[in-house]
Amino acid sequence: MALPACAARALGPPLQPERGAPARTTCPRRHSRVEAELAASRPGSVAASVGAGPPRGVSRGFNSQALLDEPPKASSSLAGAARAPLFALLPRGRRRRMHDLRRRWDLGSLCRALLTRGLAALGHSLKHVLGAIFSKIFGPLASVGNMDEKSNKLLLALVMLFLFAVIVLQYVCPGTECQLLRLQAFSSPMPDPYRSEDESSARFVPRYNFSRGDLLRKVDFDIKGDDLIVFLHIQKTGGTTFGRHLVRNIQLEQPCECRVGQKKCTCHRPGKRETWLFSRFSTGWSCGLHADWTELTSCVPAVVDGKRDARLRPSRNFHYITILRDPVSRYLSEWRHVQRGATWKASLHVCDGRPPTSEELPSCYTGDDWSGCPLKEFMECPYNLANNRQVRMLSDLTLVGCYNLSVMPEKQRNKVLLESAKSNLKHMAFFGLTEFQRKTQYLFEKTFNMNFISPFTQYNTTRASSVEINEDIQKRIEGLNFLDMELYSYAKDLFLQRYQFMRQKEHQEARRKRQEQRRFLKGRFLQTHFQSQSQGQSQNPSQNPNPNANQNVTQNLIPNLIQNLTQSSGQNLSRKENRESQKQNPRQEQSEDSTSNGTNDYIGSVEKWR
Repeated sequence: MALPACAARALGPPLQPERGAPARTTCPRRHSRVEAELAASRPGSVAASVGAGPPRGVSRGFNSQALLDEPPKASSSLAGAARAPLFALLPRGRRRRMHDLRRRWDLGSLCRALLTRGLAALGHSLKHVLGAIFSKIFGPLASVGNMDEKSNKLLLALVMLFLFAVIVLQYVCPGTECQLLRLQAFSSPMPDPYRSEDESSARFVPRYNFSRGDLLRKVDFDIKGDDLIVFLHIQKTGGTTFGRHLVRNIQLEQPCECRVGQKKCTCHRPGKRETWLFSRFSTGWSCGLHADWTELTSCVPAVVDGKRDARLRPSRNFHYITILRDPVSRYLSEWRHVQRGATWKASLHVCDGRPPTSEELPSCYTGDDWSGCPLKEFMECPYNLANNRQVRMLSDLTLVGCYNLSVMPEKQRNKVLLESAKSNLKHMAFFGLTEFQRKTQYLFEKTFNMNFISPFTQYNTTRASSVEINEDIQKRIEGLNFLDMELYSYAKDLFLQRYQFMRQKEHQEARRKRQEQRRFLKGRFLQTHFQSQSQGQSQNPSQNPNPNANQNVTQNLIPNLIQNLTQSSGQNLSRKENRESQKQNPRQEQSEDSTSNGTNDYIGSVEKWR
């Protein structure tokens, strides 16, 4: 027998009715009177004695005796039968399900009531707190009218204004890097984004003396021309992240085309079918896996212009760039990478036109890879290329006989390799440091006049930082990479000096532009002043019968105005600028000459405007 839809959803599968009970075709709650009359018509039934049951739709409460699992028996008294509800005639299983349904319904209502009252109490207390705060702030206004009513209206107006501003901000500026939030007039001074990432001062004490040409790196790179940027990617220095920035994060007239699922991107020059970038993510490993300086300098020109006739090859400039990292962190990162199965077997190590033999470059492991090797075993291999890798990949190996260790003594070989790596690094177009991501971005943008779309992110937590080593192991790693330690100290000093030099140059350029703008505004003021005087004299010619008097007065006013303006501009200079000018121009003669030249230029501009 089918159960009505309203009861089937609440009570689950239907149960068989009692023998002799009438068939139910509709919801039992809606037709309880009809069923009660039918049940009462049967002789000897318990329902026949129920004469004062509850009205339709009214129950006897949650803790009623009738909701117990044991229904009243048929042999009970007439009073007990009169107190029994009508659903006592239902089977026991259905009564239990109705009991659970009513309990869940009552608990849900109770929770909703508690939540509603709690929110109302919280809003009431919040209203009193905010009212007290506003009464303290706007105390002098309490004497005008009713303070409570005004404070409530003011509070409501402020809340509505805040919500409106939030909605407008979400529509106008949905991103986190909104330009409206960077306005200096409505916000506190922004911290220097290029401050040292290691939370140290941006100024440092230099250890090496570099010339102005070494510090000023300004490459005239024309992406529409024939020059090429070549990225030397050293293992575990963050080169993968920087390589992705080069193809995905640079503002270009014709951006690189990067397809989903492909590592390489197409970086063509505007209007040409020719690449401007030679890197892993643009041309692939065209010169071998992680090719070093020796391989790239001999391979890149042949790969780029190999198919052209020698007479038709353009005169290119190859701008080499690279990224360096702290030697200890790089060494630990490479060990963890080798543990996971990395081998770099595809590296060619070509030098003087041939790869090294197995005797010149033996392997540290037997088998397919060196996965799972402990750090002690990794450090004990004398042929491990991880030792002093950065010096080896940045130096010219042809100077020491490539990988043949018998050409010269070890001490002399190390000295030649280190000096070659320092020279190549200093004459590179650009190099960055993994520990200074924002400074790396700044120097690249200033060197190549190319801007990145989003700023670089400094990750201080890496796989190498998760490795816990004691002081003895760290000293041993530093001993195995003593050439890299010296090269990194040299590179860090040069990098920070270049950064400081470029920042000072940028500040001086901004100061010069402000001075020129101030001088221009003063000249415009003089021009408008003289024009207004001449117009006034032309409108009233009777007051000035001598036509040469205006010219004489103007000529007398020019020196006085110039003197006053120069004195006021000199007083407005800050003490910091005076100190910097004294440091840059220690001789008093140079400062006087510059002042006189600036005054002469200013006088000439005024005469020209007249």
